[in-house]
Amino acid sequence: MESLYVIKIGGNIVDNPVLLTTCLQAFAKVKGQAILVHGGGKMATSMAESLGVEQNIIEGRRITDEATLKIVTMVYAGYINKNIVAQLQSLGVNAMGLSGVDGNLIQAHKRNHASIDYGFVGDIDAVNTDLVLQLLSTNTKLVVAPITHDGKGQLLNTNADTIAQSLATALASKYNVHLMYGFEKEGVLKDINEPSSVIAHIDRPLYISLKNQKLIFEGMIPKIDNAFEALDKGVASVIIGKAEKMNELINGTSGTTITK
Repeated sequence: MESLYVIKIGGNIVDNPVLLTTCLQAFAKVKGQAILVHGGGKMATSMAESLGVEQNIIEGRRITDEATLKIVTMVYAGYINKNIVAQLQSLGVNAMGLSGVDGNLIQAHKRNHASIDYGFVGDIDAVNTDLVLQLLSTNTKLVVAPITHDGKGQLLNTNADTIAQSLATALASKYNVHLMYGFEKEGVLKDINEPSSVIAHIDRPLYISLKNQKLIFEGMIPKIDNAFEALDKGVASVIIGKAEKMNELINGTSGTTITK
C-alpha cells in the first residue's frame, strides 16, 4: 500500500518566516503523497487587535464570534494558505490550497458545549475522501487551512490538529498513513526545560504513567490523545517533533513516535 504523509504545522511555525521556509523546504522533499495542514498563528490576533475586535481565549481555545470568524477566514484560508502554496510552487511542488469548504472537503457542526459558548467553532462530521483521492492521484500536494462549513452556508473555525487527524483516519483504508505533528520542539520532552530529553517512543502505559507524574501536561495532552485515536482508527504511525526536521521525522531519526 502506498504511503501518505499527513503533516500538521503549528502557528508558531507559521509565525516565523525562517522556520516556515525551512519547514516547507523539508516538505518539498517528501517522497510520494503528502498533505500539509496548517494552524493560524498570531496574525489573526494581531489583525483583530488592529481592527478593535476583542479576542477571548478560554483554556487555550479561541472563542470565535462573528467578527472573529471573518478575520480567521481571511487570514487562515487567505493569506497564510496562499503564502504557503506560493512558497511550495517556488520549490517545484505542485501544491493546491484548500479549506474545508472547498469541494466540500470537511463538513462540521457548530460545537455544542454544556457551559461554554465557543461561537462559530466547528467539530468535524465528515471528510470528502473521494475528492482527496482524486487530487492526490494527480500528484498534487494539498495544503489545508482550518476553516470548515456546516453544509448550510455557515463557516466554522476548526482545530488544525483535529483536521489533520480526521484526514489521516479518513484515508487510512486507502493508504499507509503516517500522521505527523510538527512544532518548535524536538519531540515530547521528559523535562520541558531540557531540549535534549526527547522520549523516542510512547505507548499507552507509558503515556498514563507520564501524565500521572505530571511530566506530560497542558497542550501536549490533546495532541497525544489525538494520536492514540488516530492509531485506533487505522493510521500506521504518529510522530511528534520539530517541524523543520521533517525528513528526519519521516526516517525515524528524531522526534517522538506514538505507538499502541
